[in-house]
Amino acid sequence: MKELPWIKNALLPLSWIYGAITDVRNFLFDNGILHSEEVPQKVIVVGNLTVGGTGKTPVIEYLTRLLSKKVPAAILSRGYGRETKGFVEADSNATAATIGDEPFQFYMKFSQEALIVVSEKRVHGALKVHEKHPEIKLLLLDDAFQHRAIRRDINILLNDYNRPFYEDYPFPAGRLRERRCGARRADAVIVTKCPAELNVSEKENIIENIRRYTRAGVPVFFATTRYGVPLSYEGLPVALKNVKMAAGIANPSPFAAYLTTRFSVTDQKVFPDHHNYTPSDVEDLIKNLKNDTFVVTTEKDMVKLKPLVVSKGYAARFAYIPVSVDFGDEEAAFSEWLTSRTGDRF
Repeated sequence: MKELPWIKNALLPLSWIYGAITDVRNFLFDNGILHSEEVPQKVIVVGNLTVGGTGKTPVIEYLTRLLSKKVPAAILSRGYGRETKGFVEADSNATAATIGDEPFQFYMKFSQEALIVVSEKRVHGALKVHEKHPEIKLLLLDDAFQHRAIRRDINILLNDYNRPFYEDYPFPAGRLRERRCGARRADAVIVTKCPAELNVSEKENIIENIRRYTRAGVPVFFATTRYGVPLSYEGLPVALKNVKMAAGIANPSPFAAYLTTRFSVTDQKVFPDHHNYTPSDVEDLIKNLKNDTFVVTTEKDMVKLKPLVVSKGYAARFAYIPVSVDFGDEEAAFSEWLTSRTGDRF
């Protein structure tokens, strides 16, 4: 849906009020009036200033692959959209309903490499992890840039190339959770979802815009989204030609664009972010589906849809495309920066 400028302009006064409220909150934390509690583990936060998807999940997965080899680690998420409350540690009985879709995706990939836990109160979650698993030395916090109650060692801010925070406004006129100056808390910025070929002059322009709001010397890295080999819900590689897209994520546009450039997309079905799928949704997706066509989803949707799809015997008709973050020729620089920041802290 195209944004109407007059609506944005009409909402700007409300955005100023919202931005002022977040400024006051940040001032209270910055000056120690509100307390950020230190926890036993070292903490790396991945987050954003904007509402909606900026690629946090692939970055958390990248960090897990990189750091869990060096130090016992846990991923601590809020568990948005789950049906449970409080602290929950993922185990073999976990589902998207018990821990949330993104944490369940983490568990499916990293159950042998990292502990996966959810807790609305991150400090409580960190203390419970230490109580039950004192060997855990590192916490990776997903979507916690604004969760200032917990003290962090590294703050990584994500900026969507397609929706840069420096061109946006606080809610409701824009998508920002706080004003642009919140970027000053970042220790590094990753520009996500970049096109594969990004010339030097455009990179320099983006860096200049970002550094208007960050502290001096904060590094800016650029990353693209890498789409993997399509897999059926049975876990087997599949060759796709005709596809029906289904997605319940914050920003499905890049996924839709990828599919349309590589396959013949016969239909698109977009659900709300964190949508809880029902058997009727599955029947609607499979309805009138031709034999040469797959329903193709994101990995995040797959973790919720798969039990329903399998129970109805449709697993061979559904496929998903894994995604990962790709730093390209900046991978070594990012790894070097991260090592310089962590050093012997573990």
